[in-house]
Amino acid sequence: MTDNFTLFNYSPYNRRPQIRWPDDARIALVVVPNIEYYEYNPPGNSRYQGWERPAPDILYLSHRDYGNRVGLHRMMSVMERYDVRGTVSLNVALCDHIPEIIEDCCNQGWELFSHGIYNTRYMYGLTEDQEREVIRDSIASIKKHSGQDMAGWLSPSITPTIHTTRYLAEAGVKYTCDFSHDDRPIGIEFSGSRIISMPYSYEINDYFALNSYHYTPEEYLDVIKRQFDQLYEEGEESGTVLSLPLHPYIIGQPHRIDILDQALDYITGHSAVWRATGREVADHCLAHFDEYYGGNNGR
Repeated sequence: MTDNFTLFNYSPYNRRPQIRWPDDARIALVVVPNIEYYEYNPPGNSRYQGWERPAPDILYLSHRDYGNRVGLHRMMSVMERYDVRGTVSLNVALCDHIPEIIEDCCNQGWELFSHGIYNTRYMYGLTEDQEREVIRDSIASIKKHSGQDMAGWLSPSITPTIHTTRYLAEAGVKYTCDFSHDDRPIGIEFSGSRIISMPYSYEINDYFALNSYHYTPEEYLDVIKRQFDQLYEEGEESGTVLSLPLHPYIIGQPHRIDILDQALDYITGHSAVWRATGREVADHCLAHFDEYYGGNNGR
């Protein structure tokens, strides 16, 4: 049987060339605020029903809107205190709907990458032309509203097709967060195109930790610290990435924001931590692609 979704060769954790981060850092800290836009009455998708309740869903819509109105700005205040920039997983329609958020992110020096156009419109079921158009639209919109060249990607509601990664690489996108399969970046090579698979952790993602795993705030903080401790230790041998995906409507709640404060205080209290953006990590890995990945890690 042929597995058509194999984009990268199997690479065991203990048999790889060493990754070396700038300034001899052991670990790259990449904090990923998911700044999302949900439609009032989104179109259906026969392949994937992401909303758990019938639309229009004022309850869920309002909950997520809270993050954009309130929670995000709490996050910004905490992250600025520790000199940690965000690598924003952005529903690109927000550029038109709430441009004030784009302005605030740019003023903080945060990176913007695409989390699709809306979080209620999925990649499943799109034609090749439609997929490529979503990518082109994302690149153009982020450039227009922020001046940034879009470097990264996370499919809306994590709905990539078997072709999405190749289309991204061919469009010049530097990294994708669609695969949660490693704690170090992995190089993917198509004929003439290279892209980095960036670690994106569901285990310490606040959505899963607090909504699915039902951790208490104290347990969630402990899990983040334990994740960091292990990756920091392993980073002495070869550089690792602590990916911390967050949602403003979750971590930005008054009773939870101190989790982020205490976690960043703990992490940045260690030496040899690279406070990076996804773009910076991808640029480093692409610059050392042959050294780290042997030039033969893709399909």
